[in-house]
Amino acid sequence: MFRGKICSSEWIRSLRRDVFVTKLRHCSRNAIGVQTASDASINGDREEHELCNWDELKFSLTPTDYMYVMKCSSGESEFSQGHLTRYGNVELSPSSGVLNYGQGLLEGLKAYRGDDNRIRLFRPEQNALRMQMGAERMCMPSPTAEQFVGSIKQTALANKRWVPPPGKGSLYIRPLLLGTGPILGVAPSPEYTFLAYASPVGNYFIGSMHFSVQDKVYRAIPGGTGGIKSITNYSPIYKAVTQAKAKGFTDVIFLDAATGKNIEEATACNIFVAKGNVISTPPIAGTILPGITRKSIIEVASWLGYQIEERAIPLEELMNADEAFCTGTAIAIKPVGSVTYQGQRVEYKTGEGTLSEKLFRTLTGIQTGRIEDTMGWIVEID
Repeated sequence: MFRGKICSSEWIRSLRRDVFVTKLRHCSRNAIGVQTASDASINGDREEHELCNWDELKFSLTPTDYMYVMKCSSGESEFSQGHLTRYGNVELSPSSGVLNYGQGLLEGLKAYRGDDNRIRLFRPEQNALRMQMGAERMCMPSPTAEQFVGSIKQTALANKRWVPPPGKGSLYIRPLLLGTGPILGVAPSPEYTFLAYASPVGNYFIGSMHFSVQDKVYRAIPGGTGGIKSITNYSPIYKAVTQAKAKGFTDVIFLDAATGKNIEEATACNIFVAKGNVISTPPIAGTILPGITRKSIIEVASWLGYQIEERAIPLEELMNADEAFCTGTAIAIKPVGSVTYQGQRVEYKTGEGTLSEKLFRTLTGIQTGRIEDTMGWIVEID
């Protein structure tokens, strides 16, 4: 389990020493390909635009200054008041529930810098509600919506100089809910820790997405955890995704486990199919993650006059669609360039004038303040 301070005193001393001897102006890359933030920047004596080469920002980890930590101790059902601490490694018991039995949840949301230099969060209360839903499924206590949103605000503000300039990216915030108490038998953890850290990120994918359809490996099954953001949902599909990428595909589309005939979602994003004025997407029925970007696009598209259908979508319908696109926090909205199944490749419209491009401009306009938020989705923090 976590023992007192998140960062060791030796690490803090080393960090302070490095602050005075290191004067790096840009992000550097270590031997394993993780971007490392300049220690000199922690004192706040650098302007935002000097921290990184924002033009080369990718969707990879750049450690920032602070993370937020909150605990629920043994015998308690509510989380105590949390606090900010320097970003650093955490210490866990070898017998913690998250390490032994995968009792953990993750979330993901972004802070955006607008042309007016204000920093905005997009629907953070929806992430709070989704974490609560997942926690109930995983027999875990969860922070209240107020605690969750408050922690995200504090994390974003503490790392606000890492929010990229307008049009250069966003600050990705990753909340975690972990069973950190020691447990040997198969049972819920006796203690829990919530933490949130942040990293500036660029595009998850460049250009349109090219999918292969996976009909032998299933991402989720009825009655399982596909409808929540359990940390156990992702690594079981790494092999299928790795094999697809080795063949030149961007990602994989998974079919439903019950019939093997209907599309469900990709590795970490929801999928939409467009035909004429009708936009269709698989329904939320326990095997598909209730994406917040998905939910928002349904509302935006309805507002723009499109007919929305949430229903089972046979693979054949995807292969005959006019257009297809994916949604998610990491990717926002990405057009699907092609889908390949059993040697048959189908290509779709992408680029200027497409539905996905129109929806992308509308959604990102709301997120960054270029379009008035009439939905009450934006939380300004700066």
